[in-house]
Amino acid sequence: MAGASTYPPSWYAASAELLPQQPRLDGRIDTDICIVGAGYTGLSAALELAEAGYSVVLLEAERIGWGASGRNGGQAIAGFGCGEEKLEALVGPEDAKQMFDLSLEGLRWLRTRIARHGIDCDWRDGHATVPIKPRQQRDLLAATEHFHNHYNHPVEWWDRDRLRTQLASDRYLGAMYDPLSGHLHPLKYALGLGGAALAAGVRIFERSKATRLVRGAKPSLKTAHGEVRCSHVVLAGNALLHGIAPEIESRIMPVGTYIAATRPLGEERARSLIRNDMAVADTNWALDYFRLSADHRLLFGGRASYSTLQPPNLRWVMRRRMQRVFPQLNDVDFDYLWGGMIDISLNRAPHWGRIEPNVWFAQGFSGHGVIATGLAGKLIAEAIRGQSERLDLFAKIPHRPFPGGRALRTPLLVAAMAWYKLRDALW
Repeated sequence: MAGASTYPPSWYAASAELLPQQPRLDGRIDTDICIVGAGYTGLSAALELAEAGYSVVLLEAERIGWGASGRNGGQAIAGFGCGEEKLEALVGPEDAKQMFDLSLEGLRWLRTRIARHGIDCDWRDGHATVPIKPRQQRDLLAATEHFHNHYNHPVEWWDRDRLRTQLASDRYLGAMYDPLSGHLHPLKYALGLGGAALAAGVRIFERSKATRLVRGAKPSLKTAHGEVRCSHVVLAGNALLHGIAPEIESRIMPVGTYIAATRPLGEERARSLIRNDMAVADTNWALDYFRLSADHRLLFGGRASYSTLQPPNLRWVMRRRMQRVFPQLNDVDFDYLWGGMIDISLNRAPHWGRIEPNVWFAQGFSGHGVIATGLAGKLIAEAIRGQSERLDLFAKIPHRPFPGGRALRTPLLVAAMAWYKLRDALW
Protein backbone atom coordinates (compact mmCIF):
# COMPACT_ATOMS: atom_id res chain seq x y z
CA MET A 1 0.00 0.00 0.00
CA ALA A 2 1.42 3.38 -0.99
CA GLY A 3 2.79 5.22 1.98
CA ALA A 4 2.79 2.19 4.28
CA SER A 5 6.49 2.72 4.94
CA THR A 6 5.58 5.80 7.00
CA TYR A 7 4.02 3.41 9.54
CA PRO A 8 5.76 0.58 11.41
CA PRO A 9 5.57 -2.57 9.24
CA SER A 10 2.46 -4.63 10.02
CA TRP A 11 -0.39 -6.38 8.29
CA TYR A 12 -2.54 -3.44 9.37
CA ALA A 13 -0.38 -0.89 7.53
CA ALA A 14 -0.12 -3.17 4.49
CA SER A 15 -3.90 -3.63 4.23
CA ALA A 16 -5.17 -0.09 4.95
CA GLU A 17 -5.84 2.79 2.57
CA LEU A 18 -3.75 5.52 4.17
CA LEU A 19 -4.75 9.16 4.38
CA PRO A 20 -2.66 11.81 2.66
CA GLN A 21 0.10 13.01 4.96
CA GLN A 22 -0.94 16.12 6.87
CA PRO A 23 1.36 19.16 7.10
CA ARG A 24 3.91 19.82 9.80
CA LEU A 25 3.16 22.69 12.16
CA ASP A 26 5.25 25.70 11.21
CA GLY A 27 4.76 28.99 13.01
CA ARG A 28 2.31 30.16 15.66
CA ILE A 29 -1.44 29.59 15.51
CA ASP A 30 -4.42 30.15 17.80
CA THR A 31 -7.34 27.82 18.39
CA ASP A 32 -9.98 26.93 20.97
CA ILE A 33 -8.68 23.42 21.69
CA CYS A 34 -5.27 21.84 21.17
CA ILE A 35 -5.06 18.05 21.43
CA VAL A 36 -1.84 16.04 21.65
CA GLY A 37 -1.99 12.60 20.03
CA ALA A 38 -3.91 11.43 16.93
CA GLY A 39 -4.98 8.08 18.33
CA TYR A 40 -8.50 7.03 19.25
CA THR A 41 -8.70 9.31 22.31
CA GLY A 42 -7.47 12.45 20.59
CA LEU A 43 -9.40 11.86 17.38
CA SER A 44 -12.61 11.11 19.27
CA ALA A 45 -12.32 14.27 21.37
CA ALA A 46 -11.41 16.32 18.30
CA LEU A 47 -14.38 15.05 16.32
CA GLU A 48 -16.84 15.67 19.17
CA LEU A 49 -15.56 19.19 19.76
CA ALA A 50 -15.39 20.15 16.09
CA GLU A 51 -18.95 18.93 15.57
CA ALA A 52 -19.95 21.14 18.52
CA GLY A 53 -18.50 24.20 16.79
CA TYR A 54 -15.06 24.56 18.42
CA SER A 55 -11.89 25.23 16.47
CA VAL A 56 -9.57 22.28 17.10
CA VAL A 57 -5.89 21.65 16.38
CA LEU A 58 -4.44 18.17 16.79
CA LEU A 59 -0.67 17.64 17.10
CA GLU A 60 0.68 14.21 16.18
CA ALA A 61 4.36 13.29 16.52
CA GLU A 62 4.18 10.75 13.68
CA ARG A 63 1.08 9.84 11.61
CA ILE A 64 -2.60 9.42 12.42
CA GLY A 65 -3.00 6.11 14.27
CA TRP A 66 0.77 5.51 14.34
CA GLY A 67 0.87 4.32 17.97
CA ALA A 68 -1.22 1.75 19.82
CA SER A 69 -4.40 2.86 18.04
CA GLY A 70 -3.04 1.54 14.75
CA ARG A 71 -1.19 -1.54 16.02
CA ASN A 72 -3.34 -3.15 18.75
CA GLY A 73 -5.08 -6.50 18.83
CA GLY A 74 -8.35 -5.05 17.55
CA GLN A 75 -10.49 -6.58 20.29
CA ALA A 76 -13.26 -4.16 21.32
CA ILE A 77 -14.23 -5.36 24.79
CA ALA A 78 -16.78 -3.82 27.16
CA GLY A 79 -15.44 -2.81 30.58
CA PHE A 80 -11.96 -1.80 31.66
CA GLY A 81 -8.55 -3.41 32.02
CA CYS A 82 -8.76 -3.87 35.78
CA GLY A 83 -11.98 -5.89 35.64
CA GLU A 84 -15.25 -5.24 37.41
CA GLU A 85 -14.32 -6.81 40.76
CA LYS A 86 -11.22 -4.61 41.08
CA LEU A 87 -13.16 -1.52 40.05
CA GLU A 88 -15.80 -2.24 42.69
CA ALA A 89 -13.05 -2.48 45.32
CA LEU A 90 -11.61 0.87 44.19
CA VAL A 91 -14.78 2.97 43.98
CA GLY A 92 -17.68 0.87 45.30
CA PRO A 93 -20.35 -1.14 43.46
CA GLU A 94 -22.59 1.80 42.50
CA ASP A 95 -19.89 3.87 40.82
CA ALA A 96 -18.38 0.75 39.23
CA LYS A 97 -21.78 -0.05 37.70
CA GLN A 98 -22.04 3.50 36.30
CA MET A 99 -18.57 3.18 34.78
CA PHE A 100 -19.41 -0.16 33.19
CA ASP A 101 -22.62 1.29 31.75
CA LEU A 102 -20.51 4.09 30.28
CA SER A 103 -18.25 1.51 28.65
CA LEU A 104 -21.34 0.05 26.97
CA GLU A 105 -22.21 3.56 25.82
CA GLY A 106 -18.68 3.75 24.41
CA LEU A 107 -19.33 0.54 22.49
CA ARG A 108 -22.56 1.96 21.06
CA TRP A 109 -20.74 5.18 20.21
CA LEU A 110 -18.04 3.23 18.35
CA ARG A 111 -20.65 1.42 16.28
CA THR A 112 -22.47 4.69 15.59
CA ARG A 113 -19.31 6.41 14.38
CA ILE A 114 -18.49 3.49 12.09
CA ALA A 115 -21.97 3.66 10.55
CA ARG A 116 -22.29 7.46 10.39
CA HIS A 117 -18.95 8.02 8.72
CA GLY A 118 -18.91 4.87 6.61
CA ILE A 119 -15.70 3.58 8.20
CA ASP A 120 -14.82 0.26 6.57
CA CYS A 121 -12.88 -1.33 9.43
CA ASP A 122 -13.95 -5.00 9.20
CA TRP A 123 -16.17 -4.95 12.33
CA ARG A 124 -17.23 -8.39 13.59
CA ASP A 125 -19.49 -9.24 16.54
CA GLY A 126 -18.56 -11.49 19.45
CA HIS A 127 -15.79 -11.98 21.99
CA ALA A 128 -14.96 -15.04 24.11
CA THR A 129 -12.87 -15.04 27.28
CA VAL A 130 -11.53 -18.55 27.80
CA PRO A 131 -10.03 -20.34 30.85
CA ILE A 132 -7.17 -22.81 30.67
CA LYS A 133 -7.11 -24.12 34.26
CA PRO A 134 -9.86 -25.12 36.73
CA ARG A 135 -9.11 -22.10 38.94
CA GLN A 136 -9.64 -19.80 35.98
CA GLN A 137 -12.80 -21.65 35.02
CA ARG A 138 -14.28 -21.14 38.49
CA ASP A 139 -13.37 -17.45 38.44
CA LEU A 140 -14.89 -16.95 35.00
CA LEU A 141 -18.10 -18.75 35.94
CA ALA A 142 -18.40 -16.46 38.96
CA ALA A 143 -17.76 -13.42 36.74
CA THR A 144 -20.52 -14.55 34.35
CA GLU A 145 -22.99 -14.81 37.23
CA HIS A 146 -21.85 -11.44 38.57
CA PHE A 147 -22.51 -9.81 35.20
CA HIS A 148 -26.01 -11.27 35.18
CA ASN A 149 -26.83 -10.34 38.77
CA HIS A 150 -25.32 -6.86 39.02
CA TYR A 151 -24.65 -5.50 35.53
CA ASN A 152 -27.49 -6.82 33.38
CA HIS A 153 -24.90 -7.59 30.74
CA PRO A 154 -25.90 -10.45 28.39
CA VAL A 155 -22.78 -12.60 28.59
CA GLU A 156 -23.25 -16.35 28.21
CA TRP A 157 -21.41 -19.26 29.78
CA TRP A 158 -20.40 -21.89 27.27
CA ASP A 159 -19.22 -25.25 28.53
CA ARG A 160 -16.34 -26.99 26.81
CA ASP A 161 -18.53 -28.89 24.37
CA ARG A 162 -20.39 -25.78 23.23
CA LEU A 163 -17.16 -23.83 22.86
CA ARG A 164 -15.75 -26.67 20.76
CA THR A 165 -18.55 -26.17 18.20
CA GLN A 166 -17.17 -22.67 17.50
CA LEU A 167 -13.46 -22.89 18.36
CA ALA A 168 -11.30 -25.73 17.03
CA SER A 169 -9.00 -25.95 20.06
CA ASP A 170 -8.87 -28.40 22.96
CA ARG A 171 -6.88 -26.00 25.14
CA TYR A 172 -9.80 -24.30 26.90
CA LEU A 173 -12.32 -25.44 29.51
CA GLY A 174 -15.21 -23.22 28.44
CA ALA A 175 -15.89 -19.58 27.63
CA MET A 176 -17.62 -16.44 28.79
CA TYR A 177 -19.10 -15.24 25.52
CA ASP A 178 -20.02 -11.58 25.06
CA PRO A 179 -22.24 -10.98 22.00
CA LEU A 180 -21.98 -7.17 22.29
CA SER A 181 -18.19 -6.91 22.19
CA GLY A 182 -16.32 -7.65 18.98
CA HIS A 183 -13.25 -6.87 16.88
CA LEU A 184 -12.11 -4.61 14.06
CA HIS A 185 -9.14 -3.50 11.95
CA PRO A 186 -7.50 -0.97 14.30
CA LEU A 187 -5.65 1.17 11.78
CA LYS A 188 -8.61 1.36 9.39
CA TYR A 189 -10.73 2.56 12.30
CA ALA A 190 -8.17 5.18 13.34
CA LEU A 191 -7.84 6.42 9.76
CA GLY A 192 -11.63 6.55 9.47
CA LEU A 193 -11.83 8.71 12.58
CA GLY A 194 -9.03 10.86 11.18
CA GLY A 195 -10.87 11.38 7.91
CA ALA A 196 -14.07 12.27 9.77
CA ALA A 197 -12.18 14.75 11.97
CA LEU A 198 -10.60 16.42 8.94
CA ALA A 199 -14.00 16.65 7.25
CA ALA A 200 -15.39 18.28 10.41
CA GLY A 201 -12.72 20.99 10.23
CA VAL A 202 -10.08 19.69 12.63
CA ARG A 203 -6.59 20.86 11.68
CA ILE A 204 -4.25 17.89 12.10
CA PHE A 205 -0.51 18.45 12.03
CA GLU A 206 1.61 15.32 11.61
CA ARG A 207 5.37 15.07 12.30
CA SER A 208 4.69 17.73 14.93
CA LYS A 209 5.74 16.38 18.29
CA ALA A 210 4.70 18.46 21.28
CA THR A 211 7.83 19.25 23.27
CA ARG A 212 6.59 21.59 25.98
CA LEU A 213 3.33 22.58 27.66
CA VAL A 214 3.11 26.14 28.94
CA ARG A 215 0.32 26.28 31.50
CA GLY A 216 -1.84 29.23 32.38
CA ALA A 217 -5.13 30.93 31.61
CA LYS A 218 -4.25 30.65 27.90
CA PRO A 219 -2.01 27.57 27.68
CA SER A 220 0.20 26.79 24.72
CA LEU A 221 1.99 23.78 23.27
CA LYS A 222 5.34 24.12 21.59
CA THR A 223 6.83 21.93 18.88
CA ALA A 224 10.24 22.07 17.21
CA HIS A 225 8.88 24.37 14.52
CA GLY A 226 5.82 26.05 15.96
CA GLU A 227 3.44 26.84 18.79
CA VAL A 228 -0.30 26.47 19.38
CA ARG A 229 -2.03 28.87 21.76
CA CYS A 230 -5.45 27.82 22.99
CA SER A 231 -8.09 27.86 25.71
CA HIS A 232 -7.98 24.12 26.50
CA VAL A 233 -5.37 21.37 26.12
CA VAL A 234 -6.12 17.64 25.86
CA LEU A 235 -3.21 15.26 26.49
CA ALA A 236 -3.90 12.00 24.66
CA GLY A 237 -0.41 10.66 24.04
CA ASN A 238 -0.64 7.82 26.58
CA ALA A 239 2.50 5.63 26.59
CA LEU A 240 4.20 7.83 23.98
CA LEU A 241 3.83 11.12 25.87
CA HIS A 242 7.14 12.16 27.44
CA GLY A 243 8.17 15.29 29.31
CA ILE A 244 4.89 17.18 28.98
CA ALA A 245 3.16 16.44 32.29
CA PRO A 246 5.38 14.48 34.74
CA GLU A 247 2.66 14.26 37.40
CA ILE A 248 0.58 11.94 35.23
CA GLU A 249 3.39 10.24 33.30
CA SER A 250 4.62 8.60 36.53
CA ARG A 251 1.26 6.86 36.87
CA ILE A 252 1.52 4.79 33.71
CA MET A 253 4.08 2.34 32.40
CA PRO A 254 4.72 1.47 28.73
CA VAL A 255 4.40 -2.23 28.00
CA GLY A 256 5.33 -3.90 24.72
CA THR A 257 2.86 -6.31 23.15
CA TYR A 258 3.22 -8.31 19.93
CA ILE A 259 0.96 -9.56 17.17
CA ALA A 260 1.57 -11.91 14.25
CA ALA A 261 -0.41 -12.51 11.09
CA THR A 262 -0.24 -15.82 9.28
CA ARG A 263 -0.32 -16.12 5.54
CA PRO A 264 -3.87 -16.23 4.13
CA LEU A 265 -5.32 -19.61 5.07
CA GLY A 266 -8.25 -19.56 2.67
CA GLU A 267 -11.81 -19.06 3.86
CA GLU A 268 -12.55 -22.74 4.55
CA ARG A 269 -9.47 -23.39 6.66
CA ALA A 270 -9.74 -20.09 8.52
CA ARG A 271 -13.40 -20.57 9.37
CA SER A 272 -12.68 -24.12 10.56
CA LEU A 273 -10.61 -22.52 13.36
CA ILE A 274 -13.18 -19.96 14.58
CA ARG A 275 -16.52 -20.78 13.03
CA ASN A 276 -18.48 -17.76 14.26
CA ASP A 277 -15.63 -15.27 13.58
CA MET A 278 -15.44 -14.08 17.21
CA ALA A 279 -12.34 -12.73 18.92
CA VAL A 280 -10.82 -14.84 21.70
CA ALA A 281 -8.59 -14.08 24.71
CA ASP A 282 -7.49 -16.33 27.55
CA THR A 283 -7.35 -15.32 31.22
CA ASN A 284 -3.63 -15.71 31.89
CA TRP A 285 -1.80 -12.64 33.13
CA ALA A 286 0.48 -12.91 30.08
CA LEU A 287 -2.42 -13.76 27.84
CA ASP A 288 -2.87 -15.02 24.29
CA TYR A 289 -5.51 -13.35 22.10
CA PHE A 290 -6.48 -14.13 18.53
CA ARG A 291 -9.03 -13.64 15.78
CA LEU A 292 -9.46 -13.97 12.02
CA SER A 293 -8.80 -11.19 9.55
CA ALA A 294 -11.07 -10.21 6.69
CA ASP A 295 -8.65 -11.86 4.24
CA HIS A 296 -8.69 -15.13 6.23
CA ARG A 297 -5.46 -14.91 8.18
CA LEU A 298 -5.14 -15.80 11.83
CA LEU A 299 -4.04 -12.76 13.85
CA PHE A 300 -2.36 -14.03 17.02
CA GLY A 301 -1.20 -11.75 19.84
CA GLY A 302 0.57 -12.05 23.16
CA ARG A 303 4.08 -12.28 24.61
CA ALA A 304 4.08 -8.93 26.42
CA SER A 305 7.40 -7.30 27.30
CA TYR A 306 7.56 -5.31 30.54
CA SER A 307 11.17 -4.27 29.97
CA THR A 308 10.36 -2.29 26.76
CA LEU A 309 12.83 -4.59 24.93
CA GLN A 310 11.63 -6.98 22.23
CA PRO A 311 11.82 -10.55 23.55
CA PRO A 312 14.49 -12.81 21.99
CA ASN A 313 13.42 -15.43 19.43
CA LEU A 314 10.06 -13.68 19.14
CA ARG A 315 8.91 -15.38 15.92
CA TRP A 316 9.69 -18.83 17.30
CA VAL A 317 7.97 -18.07 20.61
CA MET A 318 4.86 -16.71 18.89
CA ARG A 319 4.64 -19.73 16.57
CA ARG A 320 4.95 -22.08 19.55
CA ARG A 321 2.17 -20.22 21.39
CA MET A 322 -0.07 -20.32 18.31
CA GLN A 323 0.53 -24.05 17.82
CA ARG A 324 -0.29 -24.69 21.47
CA VAL A 325 -3.76 -23.32 20.71
CA PHE A 326 -4.05 -24.67 17.16
CA PRO A 327 -1.75 -27.70 16.63
CA GLN A 328 -3.34 -28.07 13.19
CA LEU A 329 -1.37 -24.97 12.11
CA ASN A 330 2.05 -26.59 12.59
CA ASP A 331 2.73 -26.03 8.87
CA VAL A 332 1.92 -22.31 9.02
CA ASP A 333 4.39 -19.46 9.50
CA PHE A 334 3.80 -15.73 9.82
CA ASP A 335 3.81 -13.19 7.01
CA TYR A 336 3.93 -10.30 9.49
CA LEU A 337 5.11 -9.83 13.06
CA TRP A 338 4.98 -6.47 14.82
CA GLY A 339 4.65 -4.84 18.20
CA GLY A 340 4.09 -1.58 20.01
CA MET A 341 3.61 0.05 23.37
CA ILE A 342 0.40 0.17 25.37
CA ASP A 343 0.05 2.05 28.64
CA ILE A 344 -0.91 0.39 31.91
CA SER A 345 -1.70 2.00 35.24
CA LEU A 346 -0.58 0.41 38.50
CA ASN A 347 -4.09 -0.82 39.31
CA ARG A 348 -4.99 -1.40 35.62
CA ALA A 349 -7.91 1.06 36.01
CA PRO A 350 -8.50 4.04 33.68
CA HIS A 351 -6.78 7.28 34.67
CA TRP A 352 -8.75 10.22 33.24
CA GLY A 353 -9.31 13.77 34.42
CA ARG A 354 -7.57 17.15 34.52
CA ILE A 355 -4.31 18.48 35.91
CA GLU A 356 -5.29 22.14 35.51
CA PRO A 357 -8.73 23.72 35.05
CA ASN A 358 -8.02 23.81 31.31
CA VAL A 359 -5.64 20.85 30.84
CA TRP A 360 -7.33 17.47 30.40
CA PHE A 361 -5.89 13.97 29.99
CA ALA A 362 -6.78 10.32 29.52
CA GLN A 363 -4.42 7.36 29.93
CA GLY A 364 -4.10 3.97 31.65
CA PHE A 365 -6.22 1.96 29.20
CA SER A 366 -4.32 -1.20 30.16
CA GLY A 367 -5.14 -3.28 27.10
CA HIS A 368 -8.85 -2.34 26.94
CA GLY A 369 -8.44 0.76 24.83
CA VAL A 370 -10.45 0.20 21.65
CA ILE A 371 -13.72 1.14 23.36
CA ALA A 372 -12.45 3.04 26.40
CA THR A 373 -10.35 5.51 24.40
CA GLY A 374 -13.34 6.71 22.40
CA LEU A 375 -15.36 7.00 25.60
CA ALA A 376 -12.59 9.04 27.23
CA GLY A 377 -12.47 11.42 24.27
CA LYS A 378 -16.23 11.86 24.38
CA LEU A 379 -16.29 12.54 28.14
CA ILE A 380 -13.43 15.05 27.91
CA ALA A 381 -15.29 16.85 25.13
CA GLU A 382 -18.39 16.95 27.34
CA ALA A 383 -16.36 18.37 30.21
CA ILE A 384 -14.86 21.11 28.05
CA ARG A 385 -18.40 22.01 27.02
CA GLY A 386 -19.30 22.42 30.71
CA GLN A 387 -20.73 19.00 31.61
CA SER A 388 -17.99 17.29 33.60
CA GLU A 389 -20.03 15.01 35.86
CA ARG A 390 -19.39 11.85 33.90
CA LEU A 391 -15.66 12.49 33.52
CA ASP A 392 -15.44 13.43 37.21
CA LEU A 393 -16.79 9.99 38.07
CA PHE A 394 -13.48 8.52 36.91
CA ALA A 395 -11.54 10.97 39.09
CA LYS A 396 -12.76 8.92 42.06
CA ILE A 397 -10.43 6.08 41.09
CA PRO A 398 -7.26 6.34 43.22
CA HIS A 399 -4.00 6.19 41.28
CA ARG A 400 -0.46 5.96 42.60
CA PRO A 401 2.82 6.34 40.72
CA PHE A 402 4.77 3.21 39.90
CA PRO A 403 7.29 2.53 42.67
CA GLY A 404 10.99 3.05 42.12
CA GLY A 405 10.93 6.25 40.08
CA ARG A 406 12.34 6.30 36.57
CA ALA A 407 15.44 4.29 37.52
CA LEU A 408 13.80 1.31 39.22
CA ARG A 409 10.18 1.13 38.14
CA THR A 410 10.88 -1.03 35.07
CA PRO A 411 13.01 -3.66 36.92
CA LEU A 412 10.42 -3.82 39.70
CA LEU A 413 7.61 -4.34 37.20
CA VAL A 414 9.59 -7.05 35.38
CA ALA A 415 10.03 -8.89 38.70
CA ALA A 416 6.35 -8.60 39.53
CA MET A 417 5.30 -9.90 36.11
CA ALA A 418 7.64 -12.87 36.49
CA TRP A 419 5.66 -13.83 39.61
CA TYR A 420 2.31 -13.59 37.78
CA LYS A 421 3.62 -15.69 34.91
CA LEU A 422 4.84 -18.32 37.40
CA ARG A 423 1.40 -18.34 39.01
CA ASP A 424 -0.23 -18.91 35.61
CA ALA A 425 2.12 -21.83 34.98
CA LEU A 426 1.74 -23.54 38.36
CA TRP A 427 -1.93 -23.28 39.29
